[in-house]
Amino acid sequence: MSRQLAFDLPAREGFRREDFFVSPANAIAMAALEAWRDWPGGKLLLVGPLGAGKTHLAHVWAAETGAVLVQGGDLGTADVPGLAEAGAVAVEDACDVAGDAAAEEALFHLHNMVVQNGHLLMTADRPVRDWGLRLPDLKSRVEAAGVARLEAPDDALLAAVLVKLFADRQVTVAPTLIPWLVARMERSIDAARSLVAALDAKALREGRPITRAMAEGLLDTGHAE
Repeated sequence: MSRQLAFDLPAREGFRREDFFVSPANAIAMAALEAWRDWPGGKLLLVGPLGAGKTHLAHVWAAETGAVLVQGGDLGTADVPGLAEAGAVAVEDACDVAGDAAAEEALFHLHNMVVQNGHLLMTADRPVRDWGLRLPDLKSRVEAAGVARLEAPDDALLAAVLVKLFADRQVTVAPTLIPWLVARMERSIDAARSLVAALDAKALREGRPITRAMAEGLLDTGHAE
């Protein structure tokens, strides 16, 4: 009898529009991004907790608009005029510029260059008032942006994400395991990603399928096995 070999292959990370599951937790934010042509002042701030889907939505928007993506923490050394030439820019974790004089000034100039004739999307995990911006002119401009909020994932969204994550790894689990996990796991997409990765790794090491008992053991140990 031939023995099946298990290979720990990297999972495919999908940031396409069809990979984004719309639920009450994110439907309003999704609608706001789809209406990007009508953003007041050509700018929008997407606010939501860690793991709520901000990066996914930023990639969806970038694919739709041809925007370039840049991390807020990298703006201090970025080619701002070069970024602005795209006409549409998504600044992920824009709040990370706070306290970095060069990064704050870069976002200020990027904002002014882009919104003249283009569109600027910024993401953050907290409102502008809590960023700690030191450049008053930047603070006033970011505060003038429209705001779309992502809520923490609800049951329907977490379930859909778990199904997708297992599928990305080409792993089949019992349908009853999904709601069981949703009821017990930390409520974030990052936690779902970590849990699925831990389950897949454990199943590969032990050469057996993922079961509820295996999941319970990992949840009890905080995925530390």
